[in-house]
Amino acid sequence: MKIADILKVTSGKLICGDENIEVENFEKDNRCIKDGDVFVAIKGENFDGNKFYKEAIKSGAKLCILSEMPEEKIGNIVLVEDTIKAISQIAEYKRSLYDIPVVAVTGSVGKTSTKDIIASVMSQKYNVLKTEGNLNNNIGLPFTILRLKNENAIVVEMGMNHFGEISALSKIAKPTLAVITNIGTAHIGNLGTRENILKAKLEILDGLQGNNIVINNDNDLLSNWKDIKYNVITYGIKNKDSMYVAEDIESSETKSIFNLVDNKINVKENDIEVPISGEHFVLNALCAIAVGRYFDISIEDIKKGIKEFKLTKNRMDIFETKSNVLVINDTYNANYDSMKAAIEYLEKIEKRRKIAVLGDMLELGSYSEELHKKIGECIENIDILITIGENAKIINDNAKVSNKVHYNNNEETIKEIKSILKSGDAILLKASNSMKFSEIVDKIKD
Repeated sequence: MKIADILKVTSGKLICGDENIEVENFEKDNRCIKDGDVFVAIKGENFDGNKFYKEAIKSGAKLCILSEMPEEKIGNIVLVEDTIKAISQIAEYKRSLYDIPVVAVTGSVGKTSTKDIIASVMSQKYNVLKTEGNLNNNIGLPFTILRLKNENAIVVEMGMNHFGEISALSKIAKPTLAVITNIGTAHIGNLGTRENILKAKLEILDGLQGNNIVINNDNDLLSNWKDIKYNVITYGIKNKDSMYVAEDIESSETKSIFNLVDNKINVKENDIEVPISGEHFVLNALCAIAVGRYFDISIEDIKKGIKEFKLTKNRMDIFETKSNVLVINDTYNANYDSMKAAIEYLEKIEKRRKIAVLGDMLELGSYSEELHKKIGECIENIDILITIGENAKIINDNAKVSNKVHYNNNEETIKEIKSILKSGDAILLKASNSMKFSEIVDKIKD
C-alpha cells in the first residue's frame, strides 16, 4: 500500500515525506526494524515508542507512524491520534483487499493449540499465515494481518478479557469461518458468569463473512446454543450426535490414536494419529478435521496435517531429559479447565512416579477460592504435589494425596524438585504465566 492509503484509512496527517511511497512490512519494536519497514510507535503504560522514531529511521524505517509530534521532521512521518487504533484500521483495510479463506479461533481454553493444528491441516492445501504464539489481542492480530504477503489463507486466534474485544478483532479479520473451542471459566473474574463468557466469545460472529461456525459439541453451553442464522458444524467425543466424532481413543505418553466417525457423509476413518497425548488434543484434532473438510481437504492430507503439527512453545510441551525424566511443560497460562485437563493427563501416565508442580490461576475474581478448591479436590492419582503461590495453597489443602508440600517462591521449589527428582519420573508444571514457571523448567530440563 502507499502512504496515501494509510493517511486515508487513519485520517492521519503527513508531517513530512512523500505520500506516494509504497510500504509493506510493519514493526512495533524499533530494535527489530529492517531496511524499508514501517515503524509503528506504540505507547503503553511503561514505554513510549514515539521516543524511538529516530533510531527506527537510522535502522532503515521507510515510514514512522507516531501519535506525538516529532522533534525533527525527518524521513516519512505520519501523525495519528492513536497508533493502536491506526494499526487496526490499516489491518482492516489490508484484509479487505484479499478474497481468501480466513479462519478465526476463540474459546476459553485451547485456542493456541487448536489454531496450530488447524493451520497445519490447512497448510496441506494452502500457503497459510497464522497467528504467531498467542498474539491474539488488539495489537497482535492487526500485526498478523499486516504480515500477509504471498499467503492464500489465514488462521488467526482471538482472545479477550472483556466485552467488545473479540467483536473489534472479528471486524478487522473478517473471518470466513469461525471456531469456538469451548466456554469455560477463563476471565470469569472480569465477566462474572460463564453465560457472559459465551456472549463475549460469540462476538466472533460480528465480522463473520457468511454463516458458518464450528463448535465443540461436548461443551454444555455451546451444544445448547442455537441461532437459525448460522450453519453450525459440530465435533465431539462424548456427544455422538456431532458431525465429527472420535471413537476408540488409545493414548500413550506421547500420542493419541483414534477412529473418526464422519456423520456428515456417514463414513468411518481409522487410525488418526495426534502427536500429543490427551483427550483435549483429540478434540483439537476433531476441530481441525471439521475445518479441513469444510475447505474440501482430503482425509489423507488432514491426517498428515494432524500428525505433523507443532505446538506453540510452553503449551503442553512434552519432552524427556537426559536423566529419563518426562517433563510436561504447560507453563504459559492456566485456568480451571486447562489445569484440570493437564492433571488428568499426568494421572493417566503409567509406570512412572507422577509429580505435579502447580501455581496460581489468575483473573478468576470472586471465583478464585472456589475454582482452586475444585482443582485440589480432583487431584488423587499422583505421587507428589508441589504448589506455589497464595491461591495454590488452596489446591494443596484440598488435594487427596499424602505427599504434598507448599512453597512461596520458585527458588525454594527448584531446590525441592532437584532433591526429589529421579530417573523415570513424570513431572507436570502448570500455572498462570506471571508465576514464571518457565524459570523452573529451565533449571530441570537438562
